[in-house]
Amino acid sequence: QVQLVESGGGLVQAGGSLRLSCAASGRALSSYAMAWFRQAPGKEREFVARISRYGTFTNAADSVKGRFTISRDNAKNTAFLQMDSLKPEDTAVYYCAAGTYSNDPTGYDYWGQGTQVTVSS
Repeated sequence: QVQLVESGGGLVQAGGSLRLSCAASGRALSSYAMAWFRQAPGKEREFVARISRYGTFTNAADSVKGRFTISRDNAKNTAFLQMDSLKPEDTAVYYCAAGTYSNDPTGYDYWGQGTQVTVSS
């Protein structure tokens, strides 16, 4: 098993940047593909970005492509989401997840508690 803890969320103005971190404990992070999902109030959880076990493959949702970058440091057991050019519609709770390389939440067995990202206009 692996435990995940997100950090780095906060309040930022439109056009600003934030870097989210997802620290893992327990089993080595390299055992899992990683992903970020987000959920805005009244909406379903949606895929943001994913990265394969050793970072060879990445994929991002069209809504964030070119603005968000997913990465990982297996030696530090940490995954990251660099978010640039933030928009008010990016406001959501962001979750990191560990599991298989998928853009479907059901592909992930382990989830963090979430970190709030709020983008003001």
